[in-house]
Amino acid sequence: METFVKLFERFLVFVYHCFDRIVIQGYLPLLTRPEHIVYFFRDVHGQYPITPQVLAQRTSEYRGWVEGYARNHKIPLLKAEKGKRKEDCVRPYLQRMERRNHHGVYCIFTSMEMGSTFRSQMPKYPTDDPNYRIIRRVPSRYLHYYFYIRDPVIGPLAMCVGTYLPFQTTYYLNGHNFIEIELRRDGVAFRKDDNAFLSTSDPKALQAAADKLSAATIEKRLNYWTWFLGPKFSKKDRQGISLRRGYSINQIEYCRNFIFKRHFPIHKIFEHSCEMGLFRLAADKVAYIFGVRVTKRLRGKLYSVLEKLDHGHHVLRVYCKNLVGRMYEKFSTFLRVEICVNRMKDLGLNKGLDNLEHLRQKLVAITDRFAGFEAQSLNVHVDFPLFQRMALPVTVGKTKIAGIKIHDTRMIRLMEVLLRGGTQLNGWRSTDIHQAILATFGLPATSYTLTQLRYDLRKMKAHGLLERIGRSYLYRLSDKGVKAALMFILFHKRVCGPLANSLFHHRPDETLKPDSKIETAFHKADHAIQRVLDLLAA
Repeated sequence: METFVKLFERFLVFVYHCFDRIVIQGYLPLLTRPEHIVYFFRDVHGQYPITPQVLAQRTSEYRGWVEGYARNHKIPLLKAEKGKRKEDCVRPYLQRMERRNHHGVYCIFTSMEMGSTFRSQMPKYPTDDPNYRIIRRVPSRYLHYYFYIRDPVIGPLAMCVGTYLPFQTTYYLNGHNFIEIELRRDGVAFRKDDNAFLSTSDPKALQAAADKLSAATIEKRLNYWTWFLGPKFSKKDRQGISLRRGYSINQIEYCRNFIFKRHFPIHKIFEHSCEMGLFRLAADKVAYIFGVRVTKRLRGKLYSVLEKLDHGHHVLRVYCKNLVGRMYEKFSTFLRVEICVNRMKDLGLNKGLDNLEHLRQKLVAITDRFAGFEAQSLNVHVDFPLFQRMALPVTVGKTKIAGIKIHDTRMIRLMEVLLRGGTQLNGWRSTDIHQAILATFGLPATSYTLTQLRYDLRKMKAHGLLERIGRSYLYRLSDKGVKAALMFILFHKRVCGPLANSLFHHRPDETLKPDSKIETAFHKADHAIQRVLDLLAA
């Protein structure tokens, strides 16, 4: 990562890394197996036999409570529609709650989904106990509630609760929302757009806020909302069996964001890096990035692919086991390196929420290696349309000023004189420049007038190539003007002209080549251009 920052330090504004999307599963450890269910109903409640009606009673009670809660608090209870994202449907309700600065549940969705539950069945053959029932855990399709919540600590989150035993819960939250709340509390100015911070007054405070997100903070808030919105258990239930809820990480995304000043380097460089990265990301490189060993017992494949689906931008994906690395540029403003973990064991960790800090350390190291590898691919030549940009007209106020063409002889002469007179620290007057051009190129005063010169100077000033010294009528080339003038003159006279002549008209014989470094460089350039043409033809 240090190589990456050093390579683009002139374009980078700041860099930060944090947890992005986090999916956590909640469960009741002592209500997850059939023997637990038998003990809960038979020994704690004395309900025997355990019929389907006994199991469904808890479901009907919870559904009635949710409907009554939504009705009493005037919370919309909507049905999920196929083909529509729930986040898009609930966004207006979230914005309304944010304007009022309220916290709590702002929308509830109902959805029929697959989940794990328990089923009571009669035994196939008669038994000594007529009340004996077989309790099995089976997958089934039943109703789930999605509670969309605005939390004062971790921000907006969604909690999915299954309405059948064992009342499994799933939580969806985002680390960027937590960082936003922390920055507002500390009074740090920032600009956030679509799950990314594009600017901030204190990058160190931003990173410190990202590091504050801990397993203890998340567990405390999830316990609160699960107790408040989850299925209800009586005091007798809690005395008869421990109903402590456990949490495990189902999926987690960790990202490292590089915020750039300008969009040109990130967009062009990313395109070229994808072309280079697809060839260089072999199995050994992928294994090195993710920190795994390549063996015959390795599950899954090691490969990379470039995708452009519904994102609207290219995404370079790198797969290793159940781990996915992604790199993409967005808004032409920031470059993101992201690691998605679908199976904690692939990193040698248990999926318990308590391992969040260990997971963070491993993902920081992976993103470091990913960014370090990509820095080599990003260190490539890219095209910058300087001549095309200069040729376009610019508008100053209500006046439209023509562009600077590369074949404009007058502009080439003017740039050459200004470059040769670079030792004049006090700048040039218009009359001095005029006399220098006439004397240098042996032109009569009638062929290039002072009015024409002032028109050319105006074009250069409009394009940012010329700057005025204070309030005087003295001019000199700006930093951009020096570079642009060199490009125009050298490529027009010293590079493009000789190379074009050798490619189209006359190619000098190498056997009679004079002992000149410049001529040797031109021959090398001819061979390189011919090599590029051969590769394109192939």
